[in-house]
Amino acid sequence: MRIPIAVQKLTESFERLPGIGPKTAQRLTFYLLHVPQEMLENFSAAIGDLKKNTKECSLCHTVDEQNPCSICGDPVRDKTRICIVEEPLDVLAIEKSGVYKGLYHVLGGVINPLNNIGPQELYIYDFLPRLENSDIIEVILATNPTMEGEATALFISQMVTKKLPQIKITRIGRGLPTGADLQYADELTLKKALEGRREY
Repeated sequence: MRIPIAVQKLTESFERLPGIGPKTAQRLTFYLLHVPQEMLENFSAAIGDLKKNTKECSLCHTVDEQNPCSICGDPVRDKTRICIVEEPLDVLAIEKSGVYKGLYHVLGGVINPLNNIGPQELYIYDFLPRLENSDIIEVILATNPTMEGEATALFISQMVTKKLPQIKITRIGRGLPTGADLQYADELTLKKALEGRREY
């Protein structure tokens, strides 16, 4: 049986997404064949608007509808603390916990030599000027507790200590199981991890 070109093209598009294999891509495509046309058009419009209606914050590199983002632009945020995370999803997870009221800096990933990702491929080096030109007294390292996350936290810690030794560096507590991602942690676990942070 010859697969229609439209079905084949959509299946291939789904396969390019992270975590979607060939079978899942086919299931999603055939599911969409059976939904009303209006729902398909809304889905298509939402995808089309995704990049058009979002901006990357030039300060912290999270995703928002404005630049600077609503967190960086909020005058009541605690401007003395900055939390370093890997991805914008981690910002959302920590914000949901409601325990942290400071600023963020999104790295855009972690140092991973096996995948040719070094500090220069991430938003690490533009982090230091933020510290030098601010009232920051504490840097909270909230990278995931994976080997790459720990290596990235160590790199940032050494970089900050060398340039600005007066700034306190802490690491989120071990409420998170080793190898877990922040974005999948529940609010209570994240709250305990932030409250239980220790000097790094």
